[in-house]
Amino acid sequence: MRVSVIIPTLNESSQIAACIQSCRDADCHEVIVVDAGINDDTISLAGQADKVITSDRGRSRQQNVGASVATGDVLLFLHADCRLPATAVADICEALSRSPQIIAGCFQQRIDNDNWKYRITEWGDLWRVRLLGWMYGDQGIFVRRDVFERVGGFPELDLMEDIAFSKLLSRQGRKVVLASKLTVSARRWEKMGMVWQAVRNWTFVVLWHLGISAATLARWYRAVR
Repeated sequence: MRVSVIIPTLNESSQIAACIQSCRDADCHEVIVVDAGINDDTISLAGQADKVITSDRGRSRQQNVGASVATGDVLLFLHADCRLPATAVADICEALSRSPQIIAGCFQQRIDNDNWKYRITEWGDLWRVRLLGWMYGDQGIFVRRDVFERVGGFPELDLMEDIAFSKLLSRQGRKVVLASKLTVSARRWEKMGMVWQAVRNWTFVVLWHLGISAATLARWYRAVR
């Protein structure tokens, strides 16, 4: 299986080079950076990627654009502040080869901070996927290309696109959580505080399920970042 990595970026000059290198170390088939930044050096620093393209802002939109030019059998969507384990491609291929019913999945996380409190967050994120089936973008979502195309890609929402996509995938087959871990920058939790970050995230999830539009939530989200 050929694994294409799609990395949506927005002013990620401090993160992109290391992210791409982790994809190289994992032996990915190709790395595609889809940038929507302004006044930032992300594009010039993404030279090690196979393809660097620009897109209108919006993670779901950027990921769909990247998928449209990918040539792999499997699509892996990776945030710029994440680092793949060296065994990522081998682990993905092994998981998908177990059964055609396994159509997608994600990694476990290792947040880049040694404080024990972050282990609680990692545990919570793992069990969110196992119990609810909701994969978040910072867990490295991978999916068979034919399934991605069948569901129409990511719903082009301003927020909650990863949960909406997870729900579409649940109707197509099984999702798995790999035993291997990708490394996630702790910058969001360190900036916002762990409790506030968790409360904010779940509040937006609940509001979305209550019918508040993703566009409205995105405006509120930017206001409290």
